[in-house]
Amino acid sequence: MKKTKLTPALKQYLELKEKYKDAILMFRMGDFYEMFFEDAEIAAKELEIALTSRAFGKSSERAPMCGVPYHAVETYIAKLVKKGYKVAICEQLEEPKPGKKVVDRGVVRVITPGTYFEDESEDRFLMTVYPFKRSFSVAWTELSTGDLYFTSVDRKGFQSLLSKFRPKEIIVPEGFSDYPGIKEILPEA
Repeated sequence: MKKTKLTPALKQYLELKEKYKDAILMFRMGDFYEMFFEDAEIAAKELEIALTSRAFGKSSERAPMCGVPYHAVETYIAKLVKKGYKVAICEQLEEPKPGKKVVDRGVVRVITPGTYFEDESEDRFLMTVYPFKRSFSVAWTELSTGDLYFTSVDRKGFQSLLSKFRPKEIIVPEGFSDYPGIKEILPEA
């Protein structure tokens, strides 16, 4: 796909998507948040909404696309986050102006399973872990209170922390899944 053949809005979408590769990018277009390409395919399936397509611009190619109304977006965000997805919300930063080809847009919010608050009474632990040869450095926070903890533990201690705090999200360094035995502790790593 050549960027020169894309509409200005799709070019803008792809530029923002490049910065938020690991998130589903909800791109505000008027009264809808639209998703394109792979994000659209994932969102349509997970949200059980129609997958359609939009013309790229000058070519006859079409981009997979789906969308949700702006007034119901929180419901759809909750569904995606509960299924483990990270969601980036891109808003129009100005009102459309006659003669201007593309509205300025920017990501104003990134929501992850660890940062999404639906039930305020529920503990929201966010954890980060760094493996060493025989131990793990672990930090975790309860997001609703701001309490922050840190410790170093062995494998059994790490498993105990996971059971006790049941973090909504775990942030790990690149290559973490290659750490010996980590798949037994965190199968999704």
